[in-house]
Amino acid sequence: QVQLVESGGGLVQPGGSLRLSCAASGNVFSFNAPAWYRQAPGKQRELVASIVRGGKPNYADSVKGRFTISSDNNRFTVNLQMNNLTPEDTATYYCNADIGTLNGDQIHVFNIWGQGTQVTVAS
Repeated sequence: QVQLVESGGGLVQPGGSLRLSCAASGNVFSFNAPAWYRQAPGKQRELVASIVRGGKPNYADSVKGRFTISSDNNRFTVNLQMNNLTPEDTATYYCNADIGTLNGDQIHVFNIWGQGTQVTVAS
């Protein structure tokens, strides 16, 4: 069984920074298409940042220039550095990835979500 575990959320003042981390654990053979999503109260979950094939980062317009996504596909981790935070960034943040597990000689790929970490931006 595999899981993603996030850490690094918390309360920060406007203009501050936070770094979110996410690590896969369990029977992990491969780790691909890592991404961060967020969901604010009363709103739909939205993509914040992702790393597409070839390693190119992709960002929502609302976070471009402020957030940076990075990953290590060999260590099965993905991070999100968030700078110049605003109250509009307040949400629960979730990491997501396609994780391959090796069962005998077969690889099964599952799209896995983390449990979420709360980010609150307030003065």
